[in-house]
Amino acid sequence: MSIFSGIVLCDELEQHVPVEAPLRYALPDARTRLLELVTSDFEFVRGSPIPLGATVVRGGVNFALFAKTAKTVTLVIFLPNDPLPLLEFPLDARFHKTGDVWHCLLNGLDPGIHYGYRVNDGAVLVDPYGKAVWGRPHWGQIATDGLRSVVVEDRFAWEYDQPLGTPMADSVIYELHVRGFTNHPSSGVSAPGTYLGLTEKIPYLKELGVTAVELLPITEFDETANERHDPITSEALLDYWGYNPLSFFATKPAYSAATDPLTSVTEFKQMVKEFHAAGIEVILDVVFNHTGEAGADGPLVSWRGIDDDTYYLKQPSSGRYLDYSGCGNTVNCNHPVVRNQIVDCLHYWVTQMHVDGFRFDLASILGRGRDGGVLANPPLLEQIAADPILANTKLIAEAWDAAGLYQVGSFPAWGRWAEWNGRFRDDIRKFVKGEPGMVPALATRLAGSSDLYQGSGRNPGHSINFVTCHDGFSMADLVAYNAKHNERNGEDNRDGGNDNMSWNCGVEGTTDDAQIEQLRARQIRNLAALLLLSHGTPMLLAGDEIGHSQNGNNNAYCQDNELSWIDWSRRESNASLFRFIRGLIQFRKDHSVLRKSSFGPDQEGRGIVMHWGGRMPGAADWSDESRLLSLYLCEHPVFEPGEQIYLIANSHWEAADCELPNIAWGRWHRFVDTSLAAPFDMAGRGEEVEISQNRYFVNARSVVILVAKNRSSL
Repeated sequence: MSIFSGIVLCDELEQHVPVEAPLRYALPDARTRLLELVTSDFEFVRGSPIPLGATVVRGGVNFALFAKTAKTVTLVIFLPNDPLPLLEFPLDARFHKTGDVWHCLLNGLDPGIHYGYRVNDGAVLVDPYGKAVWGRPHWGQIATDGLRSVVVEDRFAWEYDQPLGTPMADSVIYELHVRGFTNHPSSGVSAPGTYLGLTEKIPYLKELGVTAVELLPITEFDETANERHDPITSEALLDYWGYNPLSFFATKPAYSAATDPLTSVTEFKQMVKEFHAAGIEVILDVVFNHTGEAGADGPLVSWRGIDDDTYYLKQPSSGRYLDYSGCGNTVNCNHPVVRNQIVDCLHYWVTQMHVDGFRFDLASILGRGRDGGVLANPPLLEQIAADPILANTKLIAEAWDAAGLYQVGSFPAWGRWAEWNGRFRDDIRKFVKGEPGMVPALATRLAGSSDLYQGSGRNPGHSINFVTCHDGFSMADLVAYNAKHNERNGEDNRDGGNDNMSWNCGVEGTTDDAQIEQLRARQIRNLAALLLLSHGTPMLLAGDEIGHSQNGNNNAYCQDNELSWIDWSRRESNASLFRFIRGLIQFRKDHSVLRKSSFGPDQEGRGIVMHWGGRMPGAADWSDESRLLSLYLCEHPVFEPGEQIYLIANSHWEAADCELPNIAWGRWHRFVDTSLAAPFDMAGRGEEVEISQNRYFVNARSVVILVAKNRSSL
């Protein structure tokens, strides 16, 4: 049979080969290209409408595309590393369409082939279900020939690997940027800025003690889409963070050491496998609320050209894109087709890529209906929460959007969704800064934010506690700047948040004043101690443990340079800070009273008892003038020997002489006093220092952690 019957031939084939000619009559170079593409069993047949995407089947590849409003659809085939199409297959709606899905089967086609779709005879578009994308293999490279999808076969030697399923209460999350984590010259890895480079840092993360990494977006995006320039250096700025996806499924080849799209998929899988072998989970920051196609003037890459009205929210009267994301468009998340695509995508990342969880960017948008209104019971969120494949997967919501919807504590949860607890961040910052009236808020946050999560059937672990994240000041900058300094973003310092709840300790920015530097070091330790000793799931920002600074930039989304990259020389210059935070993580792991799994007692009536106090145990001062809180943590029943911890947090500029609670067994030992110079600020594991059993002098702006040790352990 002729392999060209009904096929549009491209380039020299179209010019020189009759449509009905057999393969042997092709020109020599064209024949070679075709032989690279197909086998002798090649045939073009009807195919199946399910599953969507390019699916490798026995003997070939099935292609299926939802395109409800399309009049014509053409499958376009490319050879790898060739910018021009080789073959085009116009799909006949009589045979290659079922409902709103266009489909065909190409037998004799192998994985690795590049493809795309022309819809209504337009430009070649990326498959929304494509598992890999070619066109921008190198970071910062402009895709001059456009993007196209790549057929991927989901094979990998996973052996016995599975997502780890670490309980939320036992988790410590570490948020990082794949490129920025190892791209600094000091990183010492073989492939800086890649999945492989990140894999080489697993021993460091293991030493620090985190249980999960949360990766900023790793699906394909166009980092060159930013049109601004650095006003100081005139260098082009990039979309460094990557919160503008051009694919929900495809890993970014520029984050791969080999840059090939298929190798990128394999390299990501290998990274996950090695993280799991080290006992560390991998959580992905996913963006389903908008895409990199932006607004009306944005690029035509995939969804817009395939079915604009299905995939995006629009104003019915004008057809204008509704923008709840601040990025020019909003995905129509609760349309049944789009909803299914998002769930299919989550299934793919869990079943084929073995990721352990997801952090959903601007997740409140996922609860908006097809008119943009806020739904009482959003189908997408409910479907994800109840999905059996995702039953053990971590689901973390950024429970707000760019249009003012703020749902921290009220996100539709069904007892399932965790949340980035923005109230925790704000309250801890305000307390440590020394603002009045923050003692009651501190107590609530230390206790797991029951005001936000207990009523919705959730537990303390659903509160993702953080003080810093990629969006905002680093911890070092939080204590060194009163105001943002985003001038290098090229937006006249208009971008980024203005209310940072920060305090520069007396001088804006860098200083040679030793006393100010000591105070800043103490404040960082105060923030870290309250974060890691609070009930809930703590999250650290990469680099905070070694004093990473962005020079006061609180919106470094476009800074692909040493402002954002982790400088690994700080590992030595800030060794005492690393030791302190590593020690806090280990202390948290060693003491179950810091990891409540529920707000109430267990079925046997046991639980964790929390007694609030001030300068005296049990006598908390909840007034606006108070800036000191003590917390006595112990196991219930209290009359039995068990873990006992006493925390005192003093944000006042004056010291306080505090009475200690009497304990029936053992003696109080000091684990942490942030007012002391390193290495005395923290005792080594098992080396806590015995103190006076009646009183402790708590210095200004400091946190003290005491632990009871029974006589058998002395």
